[in-house]
Amino acid sequence: MSEESQEKTRYTNEELQEFKEIILKKLDKAQKDYELYKSMLSLTDTNDTMDTSPTFKLLEEGANVMTKEEIAKIAQRQLKFIQHLQAALVRIENGTYGICRETGKLISKERLRAVPHATLSIEAKQNRK
Repeated sequence: MSEESQEKTRYTNEELQEFKEIILKKLDKAQKDYELYKSMLSLTDTNDTMDTSPTFKLLEEGANVMTKEEIAKIAQRQLKFIQHLQAALVRIENGTYGICRETGKLISKERLRAVPHATLSIEAKQNRK
């Protein structure tokens, strides 16, 4: 039986490296965004000299549009996203990345590029509805 006729059960190290780079970029951005949301929350609590800085002015304008509660919810979602990305890195290290946790089949590269922390294939996700 040739390799081509066998269904692939895991991604190669090169493919995993590509996904790792995608995840690390998203993780870096997500952590920066999370810090921004946290600073927005802390700045809404204070009225010290920080409120004269250009950064504060920008944050203050954004904070006027969103309530403190909304910012807290966004920050919480961002933290959860960071945790999912970190878990995906662990799966890369232990060799289980990209394998659907319900079907055991590989999740498509397209899906993983779009949602690098996915643990379900499109097929499994649609079956859950």
